[in-house]
Amino acid sequence: MRVAVPLLAVPILAVALVAGEAPPIRAQAPAPAPPVAAQRPTIDTVLGHVRVDNYHWLRDDSRSAPDVIGYLEAENGYTDSMMQHTEPLQRALYAEMVGRIKETDLSVPEWIDGSWYYTRTVKGKQYGIFCRRPGSLEGKEEVLLDENVVAGDRKFSHVVERRVSPDGHLLAFAWDTVGSEWFTLLVKDLRTGKLLAERVDSTNGEIEWAADNKTIFYGRSDEAHRPYRIYRHTLGEGQDALVFDEPDNLFNLDLGKTKDRAYLLINSESYSRSETHYLKADQPTGEWRMVAPRTKDVFYRVEHHGGDFLIRTNDGALNFRLMRAPESDPERKNWTDLVPGQDSVLLEGMDVFRNYVALYLRGHAVRRIQILEFATGKTYPVTFPEEVSTFRQSTNPEADTDVLRFVYTSPLTPPSVYDFDMRHRTRVLKKRTEVPHYNPALYATSRIWAHADGGTMVPISVLYRKPLTLDGKRPLLLYGYGSYGLSTDPGFSASLFSLVDRGIIFAIGHVRGGQEMGRQWYEDGRMFHKKNTFTDFIACADHLVAQHYTSPDRLAIWGGSAGGLLMGAVTNMRPELFRAVLAEVPFVDVINTMRDASIPLTTQEWEQWGNPNKEPDYTYMASYAPYDNVAAKDYPAIFVTTGLNDSRVAYWEPAKWVAKLRATKTDHRTLLLKTNMGAGHAGASGRYDYLKDLALHFAFVLDQIQTQHP
Repeated sequence: MRVAVPLLAVPILAVALVAGEAPPIRAQAPAPAPPVAAQRPTIDTVLGHVRVDNYHWLRDDSRSAPDVIGYLEAENGYTDSMMQHTEPLQRALYAEMVGRIKETDLSVPEWIDGSWYYTRTVKGKQYGIFCRRPGSLEGKEEVLLDENVVAGDRKFSHVVERRVSPDGHLLAFAWDTVGSEWFTLLVKDLRTGKLLAERVDSTNGEIEWAADNKTIFYGRSDEAHRPYRIYRHTLGEGQDALVFDEPDNLFNLDLGKTKDRAYLLINSESYSRSETHYLKADQPTGEWRMVAPRTKDVFYRVEHHGGDFLIRTNDGALNFRLMRAPESDPERKNWTDLVPGQDSVLLEGMDVFRNYVALYLRGHAVRRIQILEFATGKTYPVTFPEEVSTFRQSTNPEADTDVLRFVYTSPLTPPSVYDFDMRHRTRVLKKRTEVPHYNPALYATSRIWAHADGGTMVPISVLYRKPLTLDGKRPLLLYGYGSYGLSTDPGFSASLFSLVDRGIIFAIGHVRGGQEMGRQWYEDGRMFHKKNTFTDFIACADHLVAQHYTSPDRLAIWGGSAGGLLMGAVTNMRPELFRAVLAEVPFVDVINTMRDASIPLTTQEWEQWGNPNKEPDYTYMASYAPYDNVAAKDYPAIFVTTGLNDSRVAYWEPAKWVAKLRATKTDHRTLLLKTNMGAGHAGASGRYDYLKDLALHFAFVLDQIQTQHP
């Protein structure tokens, strides 16, 4: 999926200016001339529509063509020049953000197979250190993987899917060194601290151990980055066995394991159906069996409990229900209801324990937990103190326990790890993320609703510094995403307070395309309903202006990836409504990308956006695609980011969009493109490097809208 860049995932920030205080006005040198991309028309015809693309030449699959690299570097130089006057502000923002991190810190340990596992961070180090203590927390620490050592002096390093073998002796992990999401599978002997000779290149990062401590299952992707094969690797043997191949290019594969570790799972899923195969974990060379065949518009996911499979499915329930089937014969005809579906509340996920199952629910723009007791069939809710809040699931690796761990958070409450006793209905706060110099009493949140097309009410989460006077004079940053059914939850992000303490209101528009209001919210924001996402966001902006939270000359908007598509679409539709746009790795060249099956993610996403090689898909997509709809008119100030190695939204999409905007728009407002020449979709990998990028982005926002604040 072209998923969003994580929304301010690192808890950061510090106070610099009080609310409403404007920065001093600085004299600026004359602006340099922007780069001008050459126009080299490429002409083709699609379904009778003649298409002229003047900037197709910017696509270079090798990412090494001198003229392309030269253009990207020229844009980077131009961005540096145009943002030079904000460098003191960038340094101040970065210092604030680092100052709001407890740089040396420790995660809450988890008990797994006789050891406590945790990750710690060290001041000045970019990456985490994965550790354990056998027996007790007073035991001797074992460093399982220090990613700072793994990374060395590389500019990019990303370790994913760390998997310890069942006997605890080996660690399998996947490592990406450029951000391309092609991973190398490595195995470390935790008894000696040495890497084994085992090395599998070009995997997709999926890893699971069999119960024998010597068999690893892993995934591969095809040339278009579609996860399509699962292999079996036996330590010490040279030839890996292909165990599952998904020939349908609409489907992706992923690996899993049931909570009780009894079964390995291969899930094959498209945007319209799914299918699961299972294998006993102690029989790695055995035959994979199917739970139920794929059926149009039916999704399901599987867990295991006792002698049954537990199945979360939308079969006969739009918002999903929980069903049970005997593991001896789990065909659909044997499924029976355990938890029925609800009309307006989505059963989003679950965590299975010996005596209980935690149900993760979403609806009415809130996310909540409900506990089901197997013995009685009764349920009860886990209550939360704030409406504008959310939680994150913890891994909860042990099934034989009555304790559920989750992370509660809100825009005002830093991530708080709770252990909830499902039997006694009590909770213990294990840790709340420490945020130095943060006083929640200075701030407030609210949930307001905007009227969108057809009478739809769209929720908006708002964070601001008190007091709030609704006079239209406060600057505001409105964030949006609205794709793939991914909801934007209102959690804590200390970095935002570097904006909020400068008088900026932060708001999230929970637009259709996510699932904040249930599954129908997603269905109403994709395919031939995609434009609802854009009109919902515009309705949120209009409402915030109408209610005098802000005004158009003080309103900035922000989105990444598919949220960058949102930024491009609404900017074409209502450019006068916004003062500034921050578009990170934006998916804007929709038709050209979705026509080319060789581009990562394209074919399977025909069920998300449509296939422009067909009518009426082409006509509908052409009506909103940002690149195609750039017009000769005034636009807001725009800052666009990309990564040269991005495999989800290729760098040429934002590069082409910026080039076309430069040649077409009629205003002289700021237009910037910043390409990270050594990273991919998520940008910089190190936590400090990430904050430097964020400081640049925030400096742009402040420079554009805070100077409008009296």
